[in-house]
Amino acid sequence: MKALLTGSSGFVGQNLLAYLSKEIDCDSITRQDLNALRPALLSTADVIIHLAGKAHDLKKVSHSQEYYHVNYELTKNLYDEFLLSNATKFVFISSVKAVADSVDGVLKEDFTPNPQTDYGKSKLMAEEYIMRQPLPQGKSYYILRPCMIHGPGNKGNLNLLYKVVKRGFPYPLALFENKRSFLSVENLCFVINELISRNDIPGGIYHIADDEALSTNEVISILASSLNVKPVLWKVPKGVVTFLARVGDRLRLPLTTERLHKLTESYIVGNQKLKEALNKQLPLTTLQGLKITADSFRNT
Repeated sequence: MKALLTGSSGFVGQNLLAYLSKEIDCDSITRQDLNALRPALLSTADVIIHLAGKAHDLKKVSHSQEYYHVNYELTKNLYDEFLLSNATKFVFISSVKAVADSVDGVLKEDFTPNPQTDYGKSKLMAEEYIMRQPLPQGKSYYILRPCMIHGPGNKGNLNLLYKVVKRGFPYPLALFENKRSFLSVENLCFVINELISRNDIPGGIYHIADDEALSTNEVISILASSLNVKPVLWKVPKGVVTFLARVGDRLRLPLTTERLHKLTESYIVGNQKLKEALNKQLPLTTLQGLKITADSFRNT
């Protein structure tokens, strides 16, 4: 089997390329290749894994059109070439943000998509394009919607939180109760390998998350444990925190009502459909995956 991977230079791509290369022939396509896509690039591939995309810009400095060009147009072009090629499987890495920016309960595959950002909307457009095209016999597609991905080499929010814990700063929002889903990059690589190496898993949309959702307090405790320190969890009254956030809105302080909501909201993603299709357990538990990630931060 030969797999062709886009986005191999990113955090997930580097991990996936190393994971798959242990067992199969795996090549990568650069962004330049995607912009000037030629059918010859896909001529020898059995499987196409499309990771490349424009990530969600938390600083809000990106132009909206960039999302639609990279996340929709390039995906559309690549999928069109897949339909004409000899490849049999197309794996598209979308996002739970293609469905919802906030979740009440557990986010499942039957939830009606209603993305609010250009990132989420562009991912959803790509999903809908893939699903609309007639699928030739012998071909299948998998649309994967991961939640927050973490692992060694990740420079995201968990790394920032780790640095806060390392410096001994207190977390003042301990009274806020929330639950969030996470996804170890090891579990994501395992799932993709199962999808491309087996022929008994139905195509379609799958949400991917580790089995257990954790509160921010629990995550801080895990990070503190990796540093052999006690977590500093301050139980500041919610009313006081909310008032300070409103002041932050007016004075443009670090804590605003929007940031408070992001820090304390729940976002639980269900993985039951995926687990039933795989008929296997994920390699890492939520706790094991976060410990591996936290331990890796000590070397950065």
